Amino acid sequence: MKTNTRKYLTQGGKKFSLKDFSTTYNGHLDKEAGKLALEEVKVALKEYQEALYASDAHSLLIIFQAMDAAGKDSAIEHVMSGLNPQGCDVHSFKTPSTEEYNHDFLWRHYKALPERGRIGIHNRSHYENVLVCKVHPEYILSEHIPGYDTVDKIDNKFWAQRFESIRDFERHQVNNGMIILKFFLHVSRDEQKQRFLDRIDDPAKHWKFSVGDMKERALWEQYMEAYQETIRETSTPFAPWYIIPADKKWYARLAISQVIKETLESLNLKYPELPEAEAAQLEPIKTQLLQER
Repeated sequence: MKTNTRKYLTQGGKKFSLKDFSTTYNGHLDKEAGKLALEEVKVALKEYQEALYASDAHSLLIIFQAMDAAGKDSAIEHVMSGLNPQGCDVHSFKTPSTEEYNHDFLWRHYKALPERGRIGIHNRSHYENVLVCKVHPEYILSEHIPGYDTVDKIDNKFWAQRFESIRDFERHQVNNGMIILKFFLHVSRDEQKQRFLDRIDDPAKHWKFSVGDMKERALWEQYMEAYQETIRETSTPFAPWYIIPADKKWYARLAISQVIKETLESLNLKYPELPEAEAAQLEPIKTQLLQER
């Protein structure tokens, strides 16, 4: 079973609006069918991963951004569970360290990029610098950027430069063989509320909840504006954003896995062929092995 993933793809631009994208799925699949479809896709992903590694020409960077409780962690767990962990790198980015603040904002993310043949997964990413920092511009002051020593100096020109840096950063990676997929898990405010309540009601999930989550929830509209502007400015043909309906976790996982599968499939990955001289030695070596006692 397959869903039309193109409807979640956006080229950004001035006309982009999050209101045009639903947070839920109302299609032909039910939960059980969706789970079965995900298992089928995961089999294909494992095969493509091996071909990606063997061809050693491309790397794949998968970026997850979302509000709290949107399902980033579980999406990574379920979608990537069928892959060979030796070929994957997962990085979660939290508040920068002192060392990281003493470099440009992309430095720590550059260090976490996957090498050719590998899949990198970033749970939150360099986009925190135009999302969380847009809602909390005081965080920018910790970067000690010349000319930006007070919040009022962090103006539209500053954010335009930061978006330009991100586009250039991603273009450079793509020009050198990296495939970049960016997923925004689009969860509704009501669904986030329910998931917070579930965490509070279940002692085993208390560790997932903090008082700070409620403080950020109170800034919901500011975050939606920040996401909308960020996607408008940074969804490009070479590094597109996918707006994934995330109110139903099972469907979000399926949609994400299908986008990844279709992307890898489009690369027409091929296993390397041995040079003729080496290939000619295979049969004699096989004969030698069979004759061993």
